Formats: sequence, structure tokens, C-alpha cells
Amino acid sequence: MLIRACPISGIHHPPFTALPTSLTALCPTLPAPRIDLRSASRTMLDDVNARAGIVVTGTEVLTGRIADQNGPWVARQLLDMGVDVAHITVCGDRPDDLIAQLQFLAAQDVSLIVTTGGLGPTADDLTVDTVARFTGRPLHLDTDLEAHIGGIIRRWQQQRGVTDDSAAARAGTRKQAMVPAGAQPISPVGTAPGIAIPGDDGPAILILPGPPRELQGMWPAAIATGPIEQALAGRGDFREQTIRAMGLSESDLAATLREIGPGIAGFDDLEVTTCLRRGEVEIVTRYPSTAAASYDALADALLAHHGSQIFSVDGATIDDLIAVALQGRTIATAESCTGGLIAARLTDRPGSSDYVAGGVVSYSNEAKAALLGVPAQLIAEHGAVSEPVAAAMAEGALDRFGADTALSTSGIAGPGGGTTEKPVGTVCFGVALAGRPTITRTLHLPGDRAAVRDRSTTISLHLLRRALAG
Repeated sequence: MLIRACPISGIHHPPFTALPTSLTALCPTLPAPRIDLRSASRTMLDDVNARAGIVVTGTEVLTGRIADQNGPWVARQLLDMGVDVAHITVCGDRPDDLIAQLQFLAAQDVSLIVTTGGLGPTADDLTVDTVARFTGRPLHLDTDLEAHIGGIIRRWQQQRGVTDDSAAARAGTRKQAMVPAGAQPISPVGTAPGIAIPGDDGPAILILPGPPRELQGMWPAAIATGPIEQALAGRGDFREQTIRAMGLSESDLAATLREIGPGIAGFDDLEVTTCLRRGEVEIVTRYPSTAAASYDALADALLAHHGSQIFSVDGATIDDLIAVALQGRTIATAESCTGGLIAARLTDRPGSSDYVAGGVVSYSNEAKAALLGVPAQLIAEHGAVSEPVAAAMAEGALDRFGADTALSTSGIAGPGGGTTEKPVGTVCFGVALAGRPTITRTLHLPGDRAAVRDRSTTISLHLLRRALAG
């Protein structure tokens, strides 16, 4: 078996059934789990014949001005097809640097290299020319492709009421219609076509545009081309399953995997990746279809050891589960330290208007009193960051919005504002359900301001799920 941990420091979150209130008890810093893989005779990846590498081009991506969306998206598609992604690299718009990336990936025994970006009509869009030089294939003008691109541009111009038939515009169209010898062009979604180059003496190369909408729209046609189908002919039949847990540390999970592994036949065929994200532990397992029984045994064993912490065995997120649990109900939010993040999570999906009534960001004490009816005396007696105030906020949201469900948060996200009694990271939560006593919790969360706010939002949803489940 191959076990991987994503590069996020392990933080221990005890189960909600026994939540401590001290920072060190709730979230001690733990060393990254150490897994001894030396006894594994082979892993699932030993059975993968199709491997791929991805090169994301663009100086704007390399310098961080634009976040890369293409590399992870392409990797996800390939993994779902049973192709192992060996590397994702990023380089600027310099031909020599792209050549270096292509040389590196070709030396890694990959069957396919996917490049993204650098296919436009301007002088700095040099991916096609550079890949042609790398593969030793001269460029030629594809007149049919040129006419097709020209037609797209004319339609765009007509829609915008402009006309540009200048020599520069025609040269840009012609540049995008240059295709390496023996390569197969892929019809554009924008104006930039993709190109599939056979891997006669090395890996096949799939050249895709940089704009995510164009790349993703082109993907089905791209993988159906002859050169790419041939390159991926050796891909395996793999499955992927995700289990999600709250209140489970990666170290405890690693210990469980070491304990249960020897008793599961075919355990070495499973690739398990664990990742701590927003306070939840995500357990993703990839395996060949022939190892389905081994995965089922693994899932059963994890449920036996951590059933009280596992909240999803089919990949459903807490957001998915809350959306289902709120059907037939109406929810309102009253937020202070989370500043509307809970309302944003609840309304992030289509159809949320069926159950989200509204929300209040009551950051000041005056807003808590005026908008939610929290008694000023209650704030003076207990402080804004307190369970009585969190309860009053949630109950005020129920009343103001006529809802039957409400969430509230009031806390100290930092970096300032903490005291000895209420240090930075102290957050009070409220869950109000009509006709039932309001539930409150106080937690001391680690991390900077963004981390405290993000974790508080996730914890609120988990508290709500437990309350709705009774």
C-alpha cells in the first residue's frame, strides 16, 4: 500500500462529543505521521502503464499574478481515466524554459505530456513553435484551420459591431493555424486550436489553450484524437473513493492504518492519501478495480475504529449533507467573527434559496443589540464572546427571519483582542432549532485570522449537522 499525507501540518481535533476548551488540548502540534513503506513489495502504481506530465506555461502564472487552474483540473481528468500523473510543472513564456520542461518530462518515462497556454495570436505565444522544434516537426499552414479560425473571428466582430481585416489581424489568424507535421489539430473553443502530436519516438504531446473555459471545453475532443488515445492505451481501470472525518487527527489515522493493514488481503494494492483540510480529514483511496474487495475491507475497518468521527463514506462534503438536511427547513445566520462566511457557504450552491432565509453580520455590540435583539446587559455581563451571547444571537436570528434553524458565531479571530481568559482563537458557537434548547459550544482554535475564521465556519456546519441528526 502507498500512503501519502498532503503537505498540511497535522492538527488534532477531538470529536465533538467531548470538546475541550483549551488551545493545547484541542489542537496540539503533532509531527507528521511517519509510515514505514519498506515492507511493501509493490504498490498500485507499479501496475500503471500510462503516465503523464503536465506543463503549465505563462509568466503570469509563474509570478503568481494568476493562480493556476489548469494543472489541477487536467490532473483530475487524467486520474479519473486511470492515468498516473507524475509531475505538474510551471514555466514562463520563454522557449528555452519550455524545452527544459519537455526534456525533463520525456526523461521520466511518461506516455503523455500536456501543455497549457501560449497558443494566442501574439508574438509571446510560442508554445506550438517551441514544441514543434522539440519534436523535430516542421510547421505548416493548415488552410482549413485558418479559414475556420477566421470565421470565428468574423462572427465575434459582427456581434461586437467592429471590423478588423488588417494585415496584423490576418497574421495572427495565420499564426494560430500553423500545425506541426503529422500532428492533429483540435477545433478551438475560443480562437486557439489545440494540437495532438503522436509519440513516435517519445511521449505524445497534447497542446491546449490557457483560458480554463477553452481548455475544459476542448478536453473531450482532445482525448478522443488518435495520438492521445494511442498514448493512453495502457491506462488501467482504477476507482477512487473518499471518506471524510471530523475530529480525527492524521497521526491517529496513520496508527490505525498500520494496525489494520496486515489483516486486509490486497492492502498493498491501495493508494491512500490523507489530507487535513478546514479541520476535516479527507481519506482518498485509489485502487485498481480488481482490488474492490480490499477497499471495502479497509472502509469497514476505518468505520469500526473511527465511526463516531467519520461523517461521509461516499465523498459527500459537509456542505452536501447540510443541503440535504435543510430540505423542508429555513435557516438564518448571525455572524460576528466569521463575517458572513457561513452564509456564503450555505448559499454557494444552486437551490439554496429554498432553505436560506437570510443572515446578519453583527460585528459590533450595537449591531448585536439592534439587529438581533441581544440584551445590552447580557453583553455587559458575559462579554460579546460568550455562550450566552452566542445563544441570544442565534435565537434573535430565528425571530428576525422567521426561520426554524439558526447558526451564530462570536469570537476573537486575531491577531489582537485576546485576553488571558479569552485568548485569540476563542470562538463561541450557537445552534438554535425551533422548539428545542439552544446548543452552544466554546472552542479555542489554532492558526492565524484566516484559519480561525475558516475553521469556525466548518465547525458551525458540523455542529448543525449533529443537531439536526438529533
